Amino acid sequence: MENRRQRILIIEDNDDIRESTAEILELAGYEVFQADNGKTGVEMAHSHLPDLILCDIMMPELDGYGVLYLLNKNPETAATPFIFLTAKAERIDMRKGMEMGADDYLVKPFDDVELLNAIESRFSKREKQELFYSKSIDKLNNLVASNQGIKELDKLMLDRKVRTIKKKQIIYYEGDIVSGVYLVLSGKVKTIKLTEDGRELLTGMYGAEEYFGIPALLLNEPYAETAEALEDTTICQLPKEMLDELLNRHPDVARQFIRILSNNLLDKEEQLLQLAYHSVRKRMAEVLMRLCKLEKQEGQINLRISRDNLAAMAGMATETVSRILSDFKDEGIIERKGSQIGILDYLKLQQMKN
Repeated sequence: MENRRQRILIIEDNDDIRESTAEILELAGYEVFQADNGKTGVEMAHSHLPDLILCDIMMPELDGYGVLYLLNKNPETAATPFIFLTAKAERIDMRKGMEMGADDYLVKPFDDVELLNAIESRFSKREKQELFYSKSIDKLNNLVASNQGIKELDKLMLDRKVRTIKKKQIIYYEGDIVSGVYLVLSGKVKTIKLTEDGRELLTGMYGAEEYFGIPALLLNEPYAETAEALEDTTICQLPKEMLDELLNRHPDVARQFIRILSNNLLDKEEQLLQLAYHSVRKRMAEVLMRLCKLEKQEGQINLRISRDNLAAMAGMATETVSRILSDFKDEGIIERKGSQIGILDYLKLQQMKN
């Protein structure tokens, strides 16, 4: 049986742009659907279930942000790759769209090559999604007794969209209503709280295969901290409504999330003890070792982290961080190349005296 062609929905109120884009895509072998306003676009997305959606921002009936919001609420369309079509003047607003879950954007006017490359890139990343999830599922599978619970969590994850978060992009702010739990697929995320005088207190660091946002979900309260990407990162969000249902039906999965949360609390207690009783050299050694564990690399480990983030983790001034790193370099423990720190002697970090 012949495989069906990949379906693309174009939501665009400008007839010339919509029709010319449709012609390009049809010539490239895609099956194309067209909508001339946002409301019709949402209806067509629900009825045709396209493989990818191209959507203008400023439209009658319903703008592009409203379209994306409604599609994200429907499990059948929430994972559909979504690309905004934007005028140059709207480019500054694209951060809002990307934070809402859009995958990419094209600035009008765009040419055939830009259009097809953007679409092929999204389809390629979609194909890799199962590989991203497999390690995380295996990790949970080793710890949870019920295969049924894991199978349902597996399906829940595979139905979700992989989001690419740029370095320094905010994932959620302290005080935001809890929307779900996040899983890091690649890259790193930090969670922070701001002190009254504006300084950052780093409350957590999460790498590949690690969840964050669990306390807010279990307590059903707003997020108690801000989550920000430390580097270009891919994440997946598991929505609160779907997780609540899964956890109620499979207590073993709930126990695993509680176990993850408990381990995080133990880590934070250890960090508080280090802040209270360890010297600045010892604290910096502990921070570097903690970052090494996140890397999961073989051989020499190279860390990419700013002095400000190191200072927030170690609870010290950035000037103190610079001085200690210089001492460690002179002692042959690390090497520095710009913002990159190479760990030359991990054993010395472990044996650092207080």
